[in-house]
Amino acid sequence: MEIIKVKNYKEMSRVASEIVVGEMLKKGDIVIGFATGATPLGLYRNLVKAYKKGEVDFSKVKSFNLDEYYPMKGGDKNSYRRYMFRNLFGRVNIKRGNVNLLDGEARDFGKECLDYEKAIKKSPIDLQILGVGANGHIGFNEPGSLKSSRTRLVDLSDDTVKRNSGIFWKAPRKALTMGIGTILSSKKIILLASGKAKARAIGRLMKGKVGADCPVSFLRKHKNLLFISC
Repeated sequence: MEIIKVKNYKEMSRVASEIVVGEMLKKGDIVIGFATGATPLGLYRNLVKAYKKGEVDFSKVKSFNLDEYYPMKGGDKNSYRRYMFRNLFGRVNIKRGNVNLLDGEARDFGKECLDYEKAIKKSPIDLQILGVGANGHIGFNEPGSLKSSRTRLVDLSDDTVKRNSGIFWKAPRKALTMGIGTILSSKKIILLASGKAKARAIGRLMKGKVGADCPVSFLRKHKNLLFISC
C-alpha cells in the first residue's frame, strides 16, 4: 500500500487528478472504474479542467461505474447515471458507447449483474477509483460482504439508508454494486478518504483485522493500492 497524506480536500482532489491524468497519458485506452458520492467530486472537477486545457483525452477511455440504486430510473436526479453525466461524462469527450453503467431499471437484475461481470472480464479495469463509507463499505458492499463477492443486488444497511434520508424523499433500500472480488480484480486502486467520520474504517484498513465486517479492510491485500487521505 502506498499512502499519500494531504492537508485538505482540495489538495486530495488535485493529487488524485494528477495521478489519474498520468495513468491516462500512459495508456490512452485505459479502463477506469468510477465511484460516486461527495468524495470524488473534486477529482472529477479537476479532470474536466484538465480536459478543457487539452491536457488529457477521454476519446478512447472505457468506464465502469461501481454501483446504482435499485430500482432507480436513469433520468432521476439522484441516479448515479445522472451524477456521472452531470459531473464528468457530459463535460468531456468520452464516447457514450464506452460508458458502462449498471441499469437501475433492469427487470432482470440477475442478468444485468451477470452481463456486467462479463463486460468487465472482457475489458479488465486498469484503474479503480474508490471512496469509503463510515461503516467501511466500498461501492455498496456493506458490512458482511464477502471477499469473493461479485456484481449483485444488495440490501443497504440501516446506516446507509439513514445517511441518504436527507437526499431522497424515500431513500432506496437496495442497490446494484460491483462485488469486492470484482473491485480487487482491478489492476490499480486509488482510495480517497476525507473527514473524521471515516477514521474508524480507515483504522481497520491500516492495521486492524481484515474481515467482512469492514469491507474496506480487504483492500490491504491488494497488490497495487494507493491511499490518499486528508
